[in-house]
Amino acid sequence: MRTSTMLLPQPIFLSPNLPTLNNKNKNLRTSLQPHNPPPLRVSPPRTRTRASSGCFSCFAKPLGVRTKTPFRKKGGLHICPCLKKESEVGGNGNGRDWTTSILLFLLWAALVYYVFFLTPNQTPSRDLYFLKKLLNLKGDDGFRMNEVLVSLWYIMGLWPLVYSMLLLPTGRSSKNNIPVWPFLILSCFGGAYALLPYFVLWKPPAPPVEETQLKSWPLNFLESKVTAVISLAAGVAIITYAGLAGQDLWKEFYQYFRESKFIHIMSIDFIIFSAFAPFWVYNDMTARKWFDKGSWLLPISLIPFLGPGLYLLLRPSLSTVAISQIPVEPE
Repeated sequence: MRTSTMLLPQPIFLSPNLPTLNNKNKNLRTSLQPHNPPPLRVSPPRTRTRASSGCFSCFAKPLGVRTKTPFRKKGGLHICPCLKKESEVGGNGNGRDWTTSILLFLLWAALVYYVFFLTPNQTPSRDLYFLKKLLNLKGDDGFRMNEVLVSLWYIMGLWPLVYSMLLLPTGRSSKNNIPVWPFLILSCFGGAYALLPYFVLWKPPAPPVEETQLKSWPLNFLESKVTAVISLAAGVAIITYAGLAGQDLWKEFYQYFRESKFIHIMSIDFIIFSAFAPFWVYNDMTARKWFDKGSWLLPISLIPFLGPGLYLLLRPSLSTVAISQIPVEPE
């Protein structure tokens, strides 16, 4: 008695033991044997862990304070070993195109051309006299210097310090081998005219910082809150001194600006420093992963000198943002 069986639909595979095919035999038989396919293993999709989202074991490490050991435990403070390189630095990780560099170079070239060929130069002997008086190379001869001019002279001496605190270490360039410190030193003598070429050559992101560098010169000085307090207090005093000057003194300074090459160049230098400061405040803020809390300081940084000085006072130190405190693992 024949029994008919109902075959459920199952995956059919060709048996590897097929008989030799004979072309002359028209009725070919192949043994089809059902096989149970092995279970498929589906791996969960791999997702790239972004630096901003952290990892399972620890928090993200901003700016990239590099440690000597891949994982270190000290007093309950851990440094995350699984962060990507893009979290090691601040600012724009993709760098920038050459259009910005070209525009900055054209700006710098135009300023240099204006300084040497187009600025007024009606009183060269008086400019030399003013320079000697400001450098204390000339004794008291009874002439009283303009208070606005004196304030401008001293505030220009503080701008290189402010830019050093903004550019070291978060404003360094890792895409080329051009260091920033020679330009900062030259800016003490040439002002923003000497610092603009570095802006042209700057390629973010900044390289990682060793923990030992934070405790050594000059980062320990530039990251110090004492330095920030002194620079901001000095700036407030200088600007207040100029603001209390009478209307006649401001009119006199404006006349100097129209006639003197020395005062004209120094005034434009102050404007350039003030114009570029908000960008470097933003760059330093994003490098320290402090944009969410400190973004309100960006509009304030538009205030010449006082805005960047206030940011330098309130910003978190690199040693604070580089290490996150998490529970200590039991030994």
